[in-house]
Amino acid sequence: MVSLTRMKLLRLLLLAAMLALLLFISSLWLPQGGVRDCGGSWQPCLKFYRQTPLLVPEEGAEAPPLIPECPGQSFQARRLLRYLKSSLENADDVLLEPYLQSWDQLLKFMESLGTMVGFFSHKVKEKVVLIRELSLKRSLEAHGKRGPPDSSGLQIGVSVAKKTRADYMKLLADFFFLSEANLSVRSMVEAELKDGVVDFSRRTDSGCRTLLRLHRSLLWLKLMLEGLAEGPDADGRYRTPGELSRAAYMVALAPHHPWVLRQAAEFVFLALPDRRYFLQLVCVRSQREAAPVLHAIINALALVHKQTQRILVEHDMLELP
Repeated sequence: MVSLTRMKLLRLLLLAAMLALLLFISSLWLPQGGVRDCGGSWQPCLKFYRQTPLLVPEEGAEAPPLIPECPGQSFQARRLLRYLKSSLENADDVLLEPYLQSWDQLLKFMESLGTMVGFFSHKVKEKVVLIRELSLKRSLEAHGKRGPPDSSGLQIGVSVAKKTRADYMKLLADFFFLSEANLSVRSMVEAELKDGVVDFSRRTDSGCRTLLRLHRSLLWLKLMLEGLAEGPDADGRYRTPGELSRAAYMVALAPHHPWVLRQAAEFVFLALPDRRYFLQLVCVRSQREAAPVLHAIINALALVHKQTQRILVEHDMLELP
């Protein structure tokens, strides 16, 4: 009996020691300290986005509205604002992945408006997917040229990940395929120009050309939301979402679309739901409640659009075919 109890105790101690060792090794792969601490074989430089306030009000301005999660729907205004804010953490650039995550939310917003809006959302989704595919392709190519940063340390990390949680595999995958050339809009543009991927005389499936199309669609959505945030006219009438969408389309997208596409867009505007439905999407019950929420979204969209516009102008890319 004593021998059996001793054997159980030894097994428990051995199991505890192994668990402690796994926790110690795996903890070395988690982010520690600040950005300047990374770079060693046991402290890989991984990209994490800080949790920042949704909007930082200017001095003397009103505090931004509290935007809750809206249950029962896929589009979440709070998440959209968080991604837009994260994409602007670099004052002179737009971080690419949170920018694309913003589009994931905007696509959910568009798809919530009905099947007719699929006329727009399908093409937008193709562009978001294409930029992600091009980014992954470039990352794989960069990884193939450079090789693993530290093969011995990496192998240890992989073995630990297999023995612990699946989350570690995702973390390591992000580390493997992270490419500095695709972290931001500016770096993607400069990398494609350097590699001769961008053609200024004919259509190509470059990330820059695809980004320009998304950029124009972002302006369309921003202008439409600006109209929704407006008050009534002199007669107390609010413009319908269809009217607002059409006016925004004529400014942002119609100049770049052929006649047939412009005519087809007219049917989309006629099929849009009423204003109350739009208010429900941002979890408010009245136009008065909607105004501060819509202005917060519009402000964030405007900042991202302005920063992207600046980068495209610097490289003469506003008229890519």
